[in-house]
Amino acid sequence: MTAEKCTEEQDQGRDAGIYEQVFDAILEQRLVPGTRLSEDKLGQLFGVSRTVVRKVLLRLEHEGVVTTHRHKGAVITHTTAAQAKQVFAARRALELEVVRNACAGMEAAQFAHLRSLIVEEQAAIDGGDKGRALRLSGELHLYLAEYGGNAFLAGFMRSLVSRCSLIIAQYEATDRHSCPHSEHEAILDAIEAGDEALAVQLMAVHIQHIEDKIDVREKPAAPDLTVIFAQP
Repeated sequence: MTAEKCTEEQDQGRDAGIYEQVFDAILEQRLVPGTRLSEDKLGQLFGVSRTVVRKVLLRLEHEGVVTTHRHKGAVITHTTAAQAKQVFAARRALELEVVRNACAGMEAAQFAHLRSLIVEEQAAIDGGDKGRALRLSGELHLYLAEYGGNAFLAGFMRSLVSRCSLIIAQYEATDRHSCPHSEHEAILDAIEAGDEALAVQLMAVHIQHIEDKIDVREKPAAPDLTVIFAQP
């Protein structure tokens, strides 16, 4: 392997590592809509150049979770109420296909891995670590898509799962309960039993429960000061 090739692979590995850290922060809702992603600041935090950071941000922008503004720079994407409904509609359609693919055949080791994620998710819930529980839940859905064998579908799912996490962070209603973690286990049980109809039904209910956690009504904009202080 040439030195140039080695350096290229090291750069790619470094880019991927930074991307994964930012992606995990989105799943854990540590990065929320409107957060500014300064290239200089991220470069300092990760010890890389702005060029490396820019490549990571471009990938995240391609996935729809980062938006670049001309004067403000890169920020975590804000989602309108209409867009939120569209994202969940798209995710529902893809998740049902993910389940169908998974029912076509998964290996025992893959089921074991997914069940270990459920155990970790429950431990995070019991320990009050909401961010970690959210990330593990998202990872379970992503691995299920990957194990289904359709790489394109798995790629689309990555974008939708991260986008849904941002939507929940933006619109989550505090008076609404989280969906039971046991739903993941029931879905896996149905897939492992080869009961496609039941697995699809359970996944549809599960995605609906996730969507039910949010209130996607647009928040009223703050009135203009001119209106507030207008003379009668």
